[in-house]
Amino acid sequence: MKFNPKNKFLVYGDLEFRGNCPSETIEQITFFNRIRAQYPKSYGIIATHIRNEGKRHHGATTKAKAEGMTKGASDIIIPGRVSFVCEMKRRDHTQCRFQEGQEDYLNASHSAGAFVCVALGVDAAWEALQHWVLEIEDVK
Repeated sequence: MKFNPKNKFLVYGDLEFRGNCPSETIEQITFFNRIRAQYPKSYGIIATHIRNEGKRHHGATTKAKAEGMTKGASDIIIPGRVSFVCEMKRRDHTQCRFQEGQEDYLNASHSAGAFVCVALGVDAAWEALQHWVLEIEDVK
């Protein structure tokens, strides 16, 4: 995966890390378990992962788009006055890539005023969340 300097989003995590690391799915599960445990009455309730991955036949794709599926929607979205939009990737980013539409989604979210980032693993996503929490506390 290559990071384009023209993109408007922050990258959390160690870009130099190479090696064995959990899958993106395992990292997402860990993140959502952690946020629901740490913030059970706030962010843990509203944090969401929009399932739009996977292959679909033409009819299913057409129906999903008509129902509001958005190509490239990020892995972690927390709505708010300043929304949190995070695309999670594996800790070793050379073991993954951006899917079609993901960079466009991130850049459009940034332009709309969201806190936008790519996180390389669950610890990086948690660091980004903590920065976002501090940022929105400053906005109040």
